[in-house]
Parts: sequence; structure tokens; C-alpha cells
Amino acid sequence: MTAFSNILFENKEGIVYLTINRPDKMNALNAQTIDEIKLAFETIYDDNSIRGVVIAGAGDKAFVAGADISEIASLSEVNARKFAESGQEVFAAIENCHKPVIALVNGFALGGGCELAMACHMRVATATAKFGQPEVKLGIIPGYGGTQRLTQLVGKAKAFELCMTADMIGAEEAKSLGLANHVVNTIEEGKAKCEEILGKIASKAPIAIGLVIDCVNAVFNEQENGYQTEANSFAACTKTADFKEGTTAFLEKRPATFKGE
Repeated sequence: MTAFSNILFENKEGIVYLTINRPDKMNALNAQTIDEIKLAFETIYDDNSIRGVVIAGAGDKAFVAGADISEIASLSEVNARKFAESGQEVFAAIENCHKPVIALVNGFALGGGCELAMACHMRVATATAKFGQPEVKLGIIPGYGGTQRLTQLVGKAKAFELCMTADMIGAEEAKSLGLANHVVNTIEEGKAKCEEILGKIASKAPIAIGLVIDCVNAVFNEQENGYQTEANSFAACTKTADFKEGTTAFLEKRPATFKGE
């Protein structure tokens, strides 16, 4: 396992807790942290014992309060494009991971933090969570996919409003807009909710779960025919041992035991 400086990586019986660990900087994302997230997800992709991921922020003030402004302030146009593209690449790896990824949002999820949360497949927010894309206050715009994913999640008009006013919204409003799946009172309740969801998913066929992720993501990929992706994925499932186990178990009226094969 790679030694990390800015994140914590804990495998808890198949559920990885990936914690952004810069509480003195409100867990702001700098280049090193982005690189460490990338390396962590390479492990997550390759380790078959990992069945799900929870991304959280250290401390009680912020999930991630944004990107590291001290790095952004010195960017040139060329470097800024590379900066945005590198972050987009890492967040796409999260979004396309075949294992479910849940953001556990406690405190501020602003700018790059909101973008990180949106790259996850689901979001569980505590009552103190605050979401926002305040980049226009700095004379820039979201660069890690925020304009795209926020529009997908809350709709065009609300995405315009949030990105142009830089307003923050609380957990309950985020849930009402479809930005948060669940709102809980405390971080401990949030962990329990994440583990409950991931536990349910872990009892299902892993290959099928991964293909569900592919198909749902295809809805938002203009280069892809989502219906064809669904048909192809449905057909691919029938070649798996899990398909035979699932259908046999149903007919035999017993719980299925899936092996991801």
C-alpha cells in the first residue's frame, strides 16, 4: 500500500474509508491530494476484496472546502487547462468506478469539494453540510466537472443560479434538489447510513453492479447510446456465473451467493 500524506485509507471489512486529511486547510484539494486520490482509486479498482468506498473529510468543519487557492492563484492559461483536465480525469475515475462510491458530506463541500462529492455515485449529508460552487467570486468557474454534474443532478436553471450567484445551500435543500440522497444528524449516523447502503449493494452481483454504473453514466455521455449500452450489458450478464447463481437461487427459493464471476 502506498504511503499517503494528505489522505487516510482504511479498509474496513471491504469498505474503504478514504478521508481527505488536511483539516488545518479545511481539507482543500491541492495537486498532491488529487494525485493521492488517483493512486488510492488505482488500488480500489484492482483489489477484489474492496466492495465499496466512502469518501469523507477529516475534522468537523469541512468535507472539502474547495481547491487550494494558493496553487490556483499562480496558474497561467496553459497550466490552468492542465490543472482542470487532471482533476477531471481523477473525478471521472471515481464516477466510473465499478464499485459503489458514497460521499459522506459533513460541513462545507464547496468548489472542488462539491465537485468531488458529485463525482461519487451517491451523497449522504449531515445536517451541517453546505454545498456550493463559489468559483465566480474568484473570477473563475468550476473546473473539475462542476458545471456538468451539477446540471445533471439539479437541472439547468438551478445549476445556472448556483454557479452564477455562488450561493451555498444546506443539506435539506440539497436533498430536495437531488444533490443529496440522505440527510442524517451526525457523522456517526452518516457512517452507519453509508455502511447500510453499501451492505445492501454488497449482497448483490458485483459484475451487475458495475454494469449498472456504466449504464447510468451512459445517460449523460453524448458519445454513447445508453440504450445500446444497456442491451449490451444485459447480454454480458448472462455469460456470468453470478447470473446462473442468481436465477438458480431464485428458482430454488434460497439466498444467492455471488462471487463476482
